[in-house]
Amino acid sequence: MNHSQWKTRRTRKLLGETVEESPAYVEAGHAFALGQAVYDRRSELGLSQAELARRAGMTQPQISGIEGGDSVPTLPLLTRLAKALDASLTIDLDRDASAFRFTPHDDGRTPEDSPGDRPSVA
Repeated sequence: MNHSQWKTRRTRKLLGETVEESPAYVEAGHAFALGQAVYDRRSELGLSQAELARRAGMTQPQISGIEGGDSVPTLPLLTRLAKALDASLTIDLDRDASAFRFTPHDDGRTPEDSPGDRPSVA
């Protein structure tokens, strides 16, 4: 088979074909979705990576690694990140999908008013 006959995972799913996902693929999807959620909330607050790192007791390269999906933080570190981002972190993990959402602490706005209330999904 030459490369022009390859089907992407997305194409196979759209065609209704069964797509096996390796554990590493699923883990990478979770890491990227978490990184996107951290980036979205940090951007919403107007914080630099360095400022978020300072607030969370981390280094800027650690924040960059998380946002880039290169590393998955431990639960204690996720707790510090949520506190530094002034938000609660909700994690929904499922076999086929996952979602990470930083919900801002009560600041007088309704959830519909907050663009950061959208989940980052894998």
